[in-house]
Amino acid sequence: MSTTAVSVSLGLPEVPRNRRSRAEIEAAAPVEGTKRVLLAAPRGYCAGVDRAVIAVEKALEHYGAPVYVRKQIVHNLHVVRTLEAKGAIFVEETEEVPTGELVVFSAHGVSPAVVKSAEDRELRTIDATCPLVTKVHREAVRFARAGQEILLIGHEGHEEVEGTYGEAPEATTIVNNPAEARTVHVTDPENVTWLSQTTLSVDETMEIVAILRERFPNLQDPPSDDICYATTNRQAAIKEIAPHADLVIVVGSANSSNSVRLVEVALEYGARAAHRVDFARQVDESWFAGVTTVGVTSGASVPDVLVQDVLALLAEYGYAGVEEIVTADEDILFSLPKELRAKLKEDGDTSRGLGGRKAKAKPTA
Repeated sequence: MSTTAVSVSLGLPEVPRNRRSRAEIEAAAPVEGTKRVLLAAPRGYCAGVDRAVIAVEKALEHYGAPVYVRKQIVHNLHVVRTLEAKGAIFVEETEEVPTGELVVFSAHGVSPAVVKSAEDRELRTIDATCPLVTKVHREAVRFARAGQEILLIGHEGHEEVEGTYGEAPEATTIVNNPAEARTVHVTDPENVTWLSQTTLSVDETMEIVAILRERFPNLQDPPSDDICYATTNRQAAIKEIAPHADLVIVVGSANSSNSVRLVEVALEYGARAAHRVDFARQVDESWFAGVTTVGVTSGASVPDVLVQDVLALLAEYGYAGVEEIVTADEDILFSLPKELRAKLKEDGDTSRGLGGRKAKAKPTA
């Protein structure tokens, strides 16, 4: 059996940094006032991400390596590398998984065609799709069966959008941006529903919906918000911080939609500058020139250790005072995938059956 990994994780060269010192930076652009950090809360891991990462870790623990994962389990370089070191093999498609092996579907979800492909190859599967993404899939199926045309607001090519679109391709049109909303064609303007990718900018999504509703007054809404609570909360937190920040640092990977959106939101809401980094070593110390207040946050697929590394670097440059700006209290937990729960029960493992924060919360889905 071959266990050759197919490269879907993105590597970064480990280039040593010869940083300019704090004294050099401050001499070039003196800072007025007391340096400080405004740290967003909530930030980092959401329940769906936590659940998906635990699913791979538990699969490795109970089934043994290798465990194959279709696509990146979540969009974060550190997480992918860590799981690779434990024995996970990331592949692009199920066709790359040896017949009969175990494959985990990522948190972003898959289309029915991917499920069928896995079945045809007699693969054992664990579906780690975020329950909030699964909700959108079910809505797409329900609306299509009811004869509705679906306008799916999202980024074409994103794994989540591909999965949702695949539930009802004959009834679905993807709308990428406001410009497309102004030109998209539907067969029956009286029979149209919109859905959205869960990790979009809340503001841009509402702008697109407003344009669509102006064109199609009878446009139907999904029964509840498709944009997930974590995306909404992280954007709300950075909106609070941005007007007070000379610089915002967003920790998150380039292929993380919600992380990229956080940079855009920070700039839109008043941050003088905003940058995304995967790791603290990518922070450019020249960004600190003349900066009094630094805002820090992270995308929903980012473990907090990466944020702590950034805070440690900031402290070296005099930004030691950290004030946490709390705009929401998250207490959502999701049960692990049912296929995995059955294996854990069989093996008597009661150590972790939920993904998310705060044990007082009731499990969902």
